[in-house]
Amino acid sequence: MNNEPEKRATTMASILLRLEGGVVLASAIAAYAYTNGNGWAFVGLLLAPDLAMLGYLANVRLGSLLYNIAHFYALPGAIIAAALLTNTPVLLHIGLIWTAHIGMDRLMGYGLKYPTHFKDTHLQHV
Repeated sequence: MNNEPEKRATTMASILLRLEGGVVLASAIAAYAYTNGNGWAFVGLLLAPDLAMLGYLANVRLGSLLYNIAHFYALPGAIIAAALLTNTPVLLHIGLIWTAHIGMDRLMGYGLKYPTHFKDTHLQHV
């Protein structure tokens, strides 16, 4: 049986998800700069969501759960919305840094984790 169309579709989906991550990353950086965010804070906090990987020290199930909570757009999106509603720049900047991190991960091919192994993601096996 020929799997060529399936491979193309998977490749195209992967490319689109990576491009989407790049657009999110660039947009978050642009918004952060536009709102006069501190560059050192951005650099210092960019990898903070990866602290969720510490859950893997306990087990894969907990690690994937914590990682996925820290790596889906709803939480930083909610923080950004709250920041805009309350006019709180520091919350806005935290939400934008967090969003940039997720976009960067998607651009590099890192996706949400399955509870089977750290390298099993919704984008690919890394």
